[in-house]
Amino acid sequence: MFRRLEFACAALLLGAVVVLVGLAAVTRAMGTPIIWSVEIAQLLFLWLCILAIDLALQEERHFGLRIVQDNVSPRIGRIVEMINLLIMVALLAFLIRYAWRNTLLMHTRLDGALQIRGSYLHASMVIGFALMIRSLLARLALLARKRT
Repeated sequence: MFRRLEFACAALLLGAVVVLVGLAAVTRAMGTPIIWSVEIAQLLFLWLCILAIDLALQEERHFGLRIVQDNVSPRIGRIVEMINLLIMVALLAFLIRYAWRNTLLMHTRLDGALQIRGSYLHASMVIGFALMIRSLLARLALLARKRT
């Protein structure tokens, strides 16, 4: 259910970015540019990237190094992958604390012509790390139940 929801949000964000950039190009060509279009497009694109990263992790299509796993037995390869997942979860758990602090610090900062709070941009890291931790733990649980 969450994967479908994330995919729907990512598709909506992509559509919004395309429409906004297209609208901005048309209005600029007509001589009346929308000055806030770049700021909103950047914000939407950032959130789109965060969701895309998590979706890629869920489908195991994210960049990864498998050189060790491909050159050992399946049992050892599974153990190596589980250790790798635990390390990534620990790193993300460590980083989420600092991302949260940064989000709080950036709340008072106003960006661009629209004066958007900086926390709207920086909150994407907190949400992204939480989504990635959830995805990695789900994959770890699946690996733990799987027999070789």
